[in-house]
Order: sequence, then C-alpha cells, then structure tokens
Amino acid sequence: MKETILVTGGTGFIGSHTTVELQEAGYNVVIVDNLSNSSASVIDGIEKITGVRPAFEQVDCCDYAALENVFQKYPGIKGIIHFAASKAVGESVEKPLLYYRNNINSLINLLELMPKYDVKGIIFSSSCTVYGQPSEENLPVTEKAPIQKALSPYGNTKQINEEIIQDYIHSGAPIKSIILRYFNPIGAHPSALIGELPNGVPMNLIPFVTQTAIGIRKQLKIFGNDYGTPDGTCIRDYIYVVDLAKAHVKAMARILDTADTDAVEVFNIGTGRGLSTLEVVEGFEKATGVKLNWEYAPRREGDIEKVWGNVDKANKVLGWKAEADIDDVLRSAWKWQKKLREDGIQ
Repeated sequence: MKETILVTGGTGFIGSHTTVELQEAGYNVVIVDNLSNSSASVIDGIEKITGVRPAFEQVDCCDYAALENVFQKYPGIKGIIHFAASKAVGESVEKPLLYYRNNINSLINLLELMPKYDVKGIIFSSSCTVYGQPSEENLPVTEKAPIQKALSPYGNTKQINEEIIQDYIHSGAPIKSIILRYFNPIGAHPSALIGELPNGVPMNLIPFVTQTAIGIRKQLKIFGNDYGTPDGTCIRDYIYVVDLAKAHVKAMARILDTADTDAVEVFNIGTGRGLSTLEVVEGFEKATGVKLNWEYAPRREGDIEKVWGNVDKANKVLGWKAEADIDDVLRSAWKWQKKLREDGIQ
C-alpha cells in the first residue's frame, strides 16, 4: 500500500473521481467532507468501483479542532488534495462572505496542521477563473499569463488561496504544493456509479443539460448569445472529470516521489481547445439522440466570454494528457443521469 492521502471534499464531483483514481493507483485515502453539496452514499459508489471503501469523516474543514482530530485518528497522512470549497460563481456574487469564510479558512487550517503532522505536500484545486478574461494574445492561456482581477468572489478566493500557499511556503514552511488550475470538468465515471450530483438547481452547464433532457428541468437557458465568439455563446475548455482525476494522481506522485522540484508549481489542466455553450448543447443532442428544450437568456453576471488552456506544461512535466472524446464524455453524463432516475434519486 502506498502513502495515505487526505482528500477534502472527497464525496463531491471531482473529489470522488479522484479518490477512485488514487485507490486504483494503490494509495490509501481518507475523505473529509461536510456533505454541504454532496451525499455520503457516494462512498458506496467508490467502493463498488474499486473494491476498497475509503475512510470517511464528516467534518467541516473550517472547524480546526475537528480537522485536527482527523490527523490524530489517521496518523501518517503524507499528502492532501484540497477540493472542499463553495464553488458556484452566481451564488458567490450573492453571498460573498460565505465564500470568503468557507474557502479561505479551510485552507489556512490545513496549512497550519501540515507541518505539525509531517504532511509533505498539498495539491490545491484552483481554477482558470484566476486568469479572468485573457486578452486575445494570451489565448490559449498559459500558466505565465497575468492573473487578472476576479470577476466573482468565488474566483477571488482561488486567487487569494494561491497567494496564501505561495506566501506560507516562501516563509519557510516545510511543505510542497502543486496548484492545479482546472478548466471545466464534465462527465461521469464510465460505470455510472459516481458522477455530478448538485443539490438543488445545477449551477453548471452539463447537469442542467442532462436534467433538462430527462425532464427534471423544463428548459435549458443559454446565458448570452451576443458575445464576441463565432456563434455568440461563451467558450470554455471542457475536461473529462476522469482525465482531471488522473492529473491529481500524477501530481501527488510528483510531490511525494520527486525530490528536486520547486516548492510551489502551477499547472493548467484542460484539453487545450475551446467549445462554445451552443456546441456543447448541440453536441449532446448528437451524441445521445435526445432533443433539448432550450432558449437564449440574458448574460449572467460574473461569466467570462472565452477561455481555454495551453496544457503543454502538464503534458511534459507531469506526463499527463486529456484523452477522452467529447462525445463519449457527454454520453457518460447522460448515462449517469439515467442511472440516477433508475435509482429514484432524480
């Protein structure tokens, strides 16, 4: 058995898929999650896929004492992958203090506990939102592109947390960090045993698409058709969640097994190409044969017009590459939605 990894937010969308990939790579996983936007039943799905049930503690990372108890209960944690955060752009505009409290305090608590319990490194779940709206000459955006003023409190928490990590390690803290700036994770595990399960109305495009396709939502709205893009809708870099999860396994191996790396490293994790919202909606219809009821709606505050990543650094340094075909990814999301219906969940 390899080292023990603490995965915060491990019952969430990306966290659950990453737990699967970690376990399949031989790591021992401890999940911490407060279940504010996920369900403990996800643990059952992880166990069915891997044959191993990860340890699970229902703990809020903002609760320092409860978090410290986890390190005491599971001695020997060597790495942390920190997903636990509030993550909806629109909600963050409406409830900024909630986002600053949740997203910043949780990271500070983890960083403070790491040297005390001899944790070697942390992978931080960051976002392409830190680039804001890149200028044309910076597309596709590289890790060296300027960080721009965030368009939402959610995006701002990612920027602030990156700075906190840099400052803490610069101060001499005996830890390493890899910051992964993801683009837009979509899809579900091919087994359809885990996937994206937002509480309430989905904030992300694909769950809203699949919920509309199955009849939970009456209509899908595409926010804005007057952007400066070929079809007028926003462009994003959509990355398959399983490919994204595998990037975390590569990054953790780099932290734990490679000696001569910089104390802080940053990698973009995406496909390297952009797809418009309209292309995704039409692609879903084509891949699944299901027609969607959709219409255009006014632009949404905080949305970026277009961004996609240059992922050469992750390809070369981590030895990682996004491999999934977009049609297969969209079909995986639809398979997951149908499985939820079969199970009586949605």
